Amino acid sequence: MILPVILCGGSGTRLWPLSRKLYPKQFHCLYGQQSLLQQTAERASAIAGGGNPLLVVTNEDQKFIVADQLAQTRGVSILIEPQAKNTAPAIGLAAWWAHSDDPVMLVMPADHLIPDSDAFKRVIVAAQPWAEENWLVTFGIRPMSAETGYGYIELGSELDSSNGIFEVGRFVEKPDRKTAERLVERGDCVWNSGIFLFKASTYLDELKKLCPDIYAGCEAAAADMPRDGRFVTAHAGPFDSCPEISIDYAVMEKTSKTVVVPFEGVWSDIGSWSGLADTVQREHGDSTDDNTTIGQVYTQEVANTYIHATSRLVTAIGIKDAIIVETPDAVLVTDKRSDQKIKHLVEHLNSEGRQEVEHHTQVFRPWGSYESLQTGEGFQVKRLIIKPGASISLQRHQKRSEHWVVIKGEAVVTKGEQEFVLKVNQSTFIPKKTLHKLENRGDQDLEIIEVQTGEYLGEDDIERFEDKYGRV
Repeated sequence: MILPVILCGGSGTRLWPLSRKLYPKQFHCLYGQQSLLQQTAERASAIAGGGNPLLVVTNEDQKFIVADQLAQTRGVSILIEPQAKNTAPAIGLAAWWAHSDDPVMLVMPADHLIPDSDAFKRVIVAAQPWAEENWLVTFGIRPMSAETGYGYIELGSELDSSNGIFEVGRFVEKPDRKTAERLVERGDCVWNSGIFLFKASTYLDELKKLCPDIYAGCEAAAADMPRDGRFVTAHAGPFDSCPEISIDYAVMEKTSKTVVVPFEGVWSDIGSWSGLADTVQREHGDSTDDNTTIGQVYTQEVANTYIHATSRLVTAIGIKDAIIVETPDAVLVTDKRSDQKIKHLVEHLNSEGRQEVEHHTQVFRPWGSYESLQTGEGFQVKRLIIKPGASISLQRHQKRSEHWVVIKGEAVVTKGEQEFVLKVNQSTFIPKKTLHKLENRGDQDLEIIEVQTGEYLGEDDIERFEDKYGRV
C-alpha cells in the first residue's frame, strides 16, 4: 500500500504579496482552477487509489484551511506539528503515525506544480519495488536551465535500465551560477525535487541510526496522539526536543540505502514568480510576446512579463522582463532578474511590523473568513462569511462595539441573555462588554457586514468563553 504524505507548511515569502504567512502559496490557485494543495492531494489519491488513506502534515495555524480545502477528499487525516522543525522530524512523525501498517510512504510537498500527473504516476510505480525492498527513493528533475535555487543530485551507476533507477553519486548543495552551468552541461545531474518514496520502517531505521534524537523525539511525540475528527495532534514537549533539520541533511546525504529516479516531465516548486511565469509560459504561453497575464490586465508593447491581478484592472505599457502582482492591499513590481530578492523585501517589511506580511485583507478562520473593507480612526468595516454549520465563539470585547447587518443567509444571534434570528436586511447592535455569538444553522453561507467602533479595534481584543474549535 502507498500512503501519500503531504508536507503542508512554510510561509512562501518568495511569492509575496500573494503568498502570506497565514495563507501561503499552497492554498492559492496559481495554475488551473484548484489550489496547489488540492492538486497535490488529487495527484496523490490517483496514485494511492481513491478513498485510501492520505496524511497531511501541517501546523496549528493552517489546519482548518487544510481541512476546508480537502473537505471533498476522502480518507484524509491531518497531523499537527506543535512547531515547525523542518522536514526530517515532520516525516518522522508521519512514519510513527503509520508504522503499525508499515506502508510505502510517498512524501510530497504541497506546493509543487506537476501538470502531467500520469507521467508522475509512472515513475512512482516504477520506483515502488525498490522502496518495498527497503531503499530510500528520491526523485530528480532533469534540469531545464542552470538554476541556483535548487540542490542537485549527481547520478551514479544505472541499477535498473528498464525503470531508470540510479545510484546516488552525491548530493550538491545549491550552487553558484558557474557551478550550476557546469553541472547542467555534464548531463549527469538532476535537480533535487524533495519528493521521496520509502517504507515507514525503512525511514525510521535510518533515522534511529543517523539521528537518534529525532527518532526518540518523534516516537514520544507520536505516542497515543489525541484525535479530533480528521485532526491528530502530536505531543509538544517531545517534538520540541527535536533539532530543526531537513531530511537531506539528516538522512539522505548520510545513508547508503538511497537511489534516485529522474523525472522527465514538467515540474516546478514555484520558488519564485519568474519560475512560475516560465512554467506557465512553457505550457500555455503566448508565443508572440512571451507574456503571461491573470485577471483584469491590459498591455501595450509589453514583452516577457508576468502580470497577476486579483482585485482590479492592471495596465502596463512599454515594459519587458517584469513581474507585476496586484492584491487588494499590496502591489509588487520587479524585474524578473531581481525576484529572488523578494524574500529580503519581506524580511524588511516584517521588521517594521507590516501586517501585509502576515495576512491578506481576507483572513481565514475555522468558521469561515473575514475581509477588511475599510479602516479609519475609530472604525472598521468588515465582511464576515460564516460557513454552514459554523459559528464564531461566544465572546466579548472590552474596547469596541459592533453593528451587524445580514446581507445573505440567516443568522442566529446570541446577545447577552437573548437568542434571536436575523434575516437579510435586518441588523443588531452589540455594545462593548456584551457577550455575543453568531451561528449559521442554514445550508448556505451566511454573510454579515460588521461595523466596529471604538478606541481600539485589534483582533486581540477578544475574550472567548465557548468555542467549538478549541480556542478558549
